[in-house]
Amino acid sequence: MSSMREMQRAHAQQVHAQQRTQATAYRQHQQLAWEAEHARQAAERAAAEDERQRKRLFTEARLAKVAAANGNIRSRLEELDELLAQTLAVDDHIDLNRLKRSTTPPPFDPGKLATPLPPPQWQDFAPPAPAGLGKMFGGEARHQQQVTEAQQAFEQAKVQHEAAETQRRQLLVTAEERHHQQSEKLAAKVAAHNAAIDRFSAVFAAADPKAVVEYFGLVLGNSVYPDDFPQRYRLAYLPESRQLVVEYQLPTVGIIPRVQEYRYLPDDDEVTAVGRPATDIAERYADVITQITLRTVHELYEADRTRLIETVTLNGIVDTLDPGTGRRARPCLVSLRTNRAEFVGINLARVDPAACLRRLHARLSDHPVGLDPVTPVVDFDQVDKRFADEIDVLADLDQRPNLLTITADQFQQLIADLFTRLGLEMRQVRTTSDGTVECMAHDPRPLFGGKVVVLARRGGATVDVSAVRDLFGVVQAESASNGILVTTAGYASAAFDFASGKPLELIDGSALLHMLAESGGVKARIDNRS
Repeated sequence: MSSMREMQRAHAQQVHAQQRTQATAYRQHQQLAWEAEHARQAAERAAAEDERQRKRLFTEARLAKVAAANGNIRSRLEELDELLAQTLAVDDHIDLNRLKRSTTPPPFDPGKLATPLPPPQWQDFAPPAPAGLGKMFGGEARHQQQVTEAQQAFEQAKVQHEAAETQRRQLLVTAEERHHQQSEKLAAKVAAHNAAIDRFSAVFAAADPKAVVEYFGLVLGNSVYPDDFPQRYRLAYLPESRQLVVEYQLPTVGIIPRVQEYRYLPDDDEVTAVGRPATDIAERYADVITQITLRTVHELYEADRTRLIETVTLNGIVDTLDPGTGRRARPCLVSLRTNRAEFVGINLARVDPAACLRRLHARLSDHPVGLDPVTPVVDFDQVDKRFADEIDVLADLDQRPNLLTITADQFQQLIADLFTRLGLEMRQVRTTSDGTVECMAHDPRPLFGGKVVVLARRGGATVDVSAVRDLFGVVQAESASNGILVTTAGYASAAFDFASGKPLELIDGSALLHMLAESGGVKARIDNRS
């Protein structure tokens, strides 16, 4: 019985042990399963957080890129708005003396050649004296042999040193001579450059047209504009009236940003561009044109310290494709003639550019974006042709008729023939006692036609405002529709001012030569040296 109970207890204990083991294993399994699930959920949360973080960083990068693009647009618009203001803080005058170079050559630097080579020293060659046992067993004889050999080596070293020193001194002399030659060459080059500056200054002070054009070309070339602005121009100087004629190439409408702003739509991951309204583009482009016009005239007058310029005439043209024809076109979008006294009295820092140009009676395109042209105050080619033909031509070698020396009858006939070819019907032509050719003509065109008074005067003196007033008086007395005054010289700025807004046309010597060549087939010259 007792053994049976023992067996039952042992079995029960074994069962309980198995149950405990199974329970422990189950709990461990459950713990592992819970930990695995917890790890899975944590990984999912981390992955979701990573995705949110990635999306956030991606969105921030897109927004930063859009903000940078919008910042570039704002910077561009600010740059265009400040075209006129930027030049007001700059002195546009070019001091020609500051273009001269210094003649001071750099100092001669011989480097290591300036330091003598150290001579050989006997102590570096002398053998040590014998001592101890070496002195007792024949050391003296060996020492004497070593001394003899050392002396030979020392003498050879001195010869080599002297040869090296001779070469160093020769190289030093050669280097000094080369430096002297380079200094003389530099001095000659600097002297030639400075002499050229002096010559240019002299002819510029004498109002030589080529020098005047070159100087003011430098002035315009120094003007800093955005990189995509063409900055091309042509200049001509009329010394008779101290008038500078400028043909300035304007930028195309492409300088105005077509995009008003960029926007990012995160839900669609899309960047959209909001277009700039056409009215805003047109207004900004017109503003750029007016700013460039005022800026250019300002720079020319400010750079003119010797008052060589009394009048500036500027034509602003654009070189582009005509959208209507697809061909190259160079329409004139603004044309201005203004005198110094009128212009320099304007406070450009406070004006509205468009209003300022209207006050100066400038001709502005009504629709610059559409390339609607205006008639230039002066056709630049009419001015430029004269100087291309006349400058540097010796009078005694030029066979073209000189308008200042042909007879009065010839000059009268020339004027009558010219305006007949231009479409006027000559009714009365005569030459007065002072040499003025007076023509009463008729313009047969409907609407624009009628009686025309033409006066032509020869001489080298600038025509002042009184002659224009006289012409206007004749036009009024004759009830004429138009009056034309021709001179072989130029006009004072007051003459242009008086004629502005009246049915009067002033033709100076350069324009007369051009008209004779283009319409009359006559190549003439105006030379008061003959």
